[in-house]
Amino acid sequence: MDFIEGEVLYIDKPLHWSSFRLVRVVRAKLCSKLKIKKLKVGHAGTLDPLATGVMIVCTGKKTKEIDSLQAQTKEYLATIKLGATTPSFDLETEVDAIFPTDHLSQEKIEQALKKFVGKIEQIPPTYSACKVDGKRAYEFARKNETIELKPKLLVIDKIELICCNLPDITIRVVCSKGTYIRALARDIGIELQCGGHLIALTRTRVGDITLDKCLKVNELDDFFDKNIY
Repeated sequence: MDFIEGEVLYIDKPLHWSSFRLVRVVRAKLCSKLKIKKLKVGHAGTLDPLATGVMIVCTGKKTKEIDSLQAQTKEYLATIKLGATTPSFDLETEVDAIFPTDHLSQEKIEQALKKFVGKIEQIPPTYSACKVDGKRAYEFARKNETIELKPKLLVIDKIELICCNLPDITIRVVCSKGTYIRALARDIGIELQCGGHLIALTRTRVGDITLDKCLKVNELDDFFDKNIY
């Protein structure tokens, strides 16, 4: 493989790693093994540190394909805790409100999920990398500064209830680029009138690439050793 000219790698991003950390690790390993000082490396589609799963990492001239790779359909397994909210819509921040869930049933949840299939408008989380006045939204959020994010049009092809163990539910989501699963958790909680936040997330597919086709981080050294000639 010619990593300097350009290759596309599929890696299972570990929990608590940022997408940028994964890119830095790949770049450092390749530069060390290739005995070079610089190498262009980028990723196609950010995953939050609290998420795991399929990350596409490109090297060399393949970084020019990042936009088209990002545009591919994505699939997620998400676990949502109903009855409680957090400012970040996930576990990055502490619970700020608790609501009753006695009125919930599997049937009500399945009916609510149907309302999110198709073209929808979604307001991104304030704890996100969306840019506002040249700064990332999370920079404002972490300073408790109020900002207004505009809704974005996106497409959700499918939502399936995989497990209902109230107050926790697990759903499978097939969606377009730009979908925030944390924001979806928020909106499902609002629809069910009980609040909700994301407690686990795995990206299981990007385009045709599924999790079983991805390298683990601890496999990278061996993979590079076998594929650098």
